[in-house]
Amino acid sequence: MFRHILLPTAGSELSVAAVQQGIPFAKSIGAKVTGLCVMPMQIPFSYQKRMPKEALEESYQKLKKIAETYLSLVAKAAVEAGVAYDLVCENSDFPYEAIIRVAEEKGCDLIMMASHGRRGVKAFLIGSETQKVLTHSKIPVLVVR
Repeated sequence: MFRHILLPTAGSELSVAAVQQGIPFAKSIGAKVTGLCVMPMQIPFSYQKRMPKEALEESYQKLKKIAETYLSLVAKAAVEAGVAYDLVCENSDFPYEAIIRVAEEKGCDLIMMASHGRRGVKAFLIGSETQKVLTHSKIPVLVVR
């Protein structure tokens, strides 16, 4: 059975719901969890050379605080349930790649995530991160609706 579950979260209602279902599931099977938040790089490489280092650092710190807020929900739920946990914050413009990489690096044997995040045209044009994880991951993925 599964021993280590990756719970990616982006702070959306759906990803929070996936965490709220993932923690009790982990407890029921005796698994530990790793909460993951992938924040976008957001600054095109060409601009990074022109921007003051302080502005880049300030932008990074703001994103890190947002990620910490999202991950604190994972930590709180895990502590309340008595589930061992770890938290990871990554920066990537390709969240699905970061999700798969972290799952592999941490030795996760299941990725449990929300069915979708983006809606409408953005989802159609950009594509669902969940769909990309499903397509590219060798690790099993449990999709929460």
